[in-house]
Amino acid sequence: MPARVSEAIILRTYPMKEADLVVSFLTRDQGKLRGVAKRARRPKSAFGAGLERLSQVKMSYFQRETRELVNLDSCDLVHSQFALTADYAAGVVLDYFAEITEQLLPPGEPNERFFRLLGAMLDHLRSHQPGAVWRAATYFSLWAVRLSGFLPDLDVCLGCGSWLGEPPNARRAFFARVQPGLVCEDCCRTLPPGASWELSADSRAVAAEMLRTPIGQLSGRDWSRETAADLRHFLVQRIETQIERKLLAAPVLEAL
Repeated sequence: MPARVSEAIILRTYPMKEADLVVSFLTRDQGKLRGVAKRARRPKSAFGAGLERLSQVKMSYFQRETRELVNLDSCDLVHSQFALTADYAAGVVLDYFAEITEQLLPPGEPNERFFRLLGAMLDHLRSHQPGAVWRAATYFSLWAVRLSGFLPDLDVCLGCGSWLGEPPNARRAFFARVQPGLVCEDCCRTLPPGASWELSADSRAVAAEMLRTPIGQLSGRDWSRETAADLRHFLVQRIETQIERKLLAAPVLEAL
């Protein structure tokens, strides 16, 4: 079968045999794929630095319908994230992006919007704007859940169906692992003690803005780890419930 050439973002690599690598990568047109890069671990490999985590490349590969793994032929590096790894926080958020993408997306299902989301986050990190790590982590988490189809309505109580409102007249809202959405203060009383957390009205407003605005056009607020931390907590819970496992990079990110 003739080789395909796709825009791709490298997610993860695994050693195989003495010199090969198994590569998980996200393509614009074919979704998430895995392939074998032969002799990629040798010093003079033809793949060079193109297989580093979240490198943006043009990947050439052979794909057979009867085989799970494609055969990687070569990759041309478009953008390296090597400069970002000098910043520890940026390096952690790269791990966070890669882990969520790897765990959340099914193999072989095209998802161009997710591909563009990940590319936009990498562009934003390379802009080195103040607070870029936290802005990108929150934006990516929200849209990863949205594009995967399990983002609940953030304005409506899941328990009684009442409207939670918007600032300055917003009602208090809460979330828990046992609930797929938000509940009001009255409905929260039915949850086990200590099993719920509050999602502030300000963080819900941040989410509403992010759902309608590109990341580069968000309003100019000062972003730090505390900004919308409760929103990230809620979104990570939704992701972990969906994939049925704990994310490894999320607690490291929030500990920065």
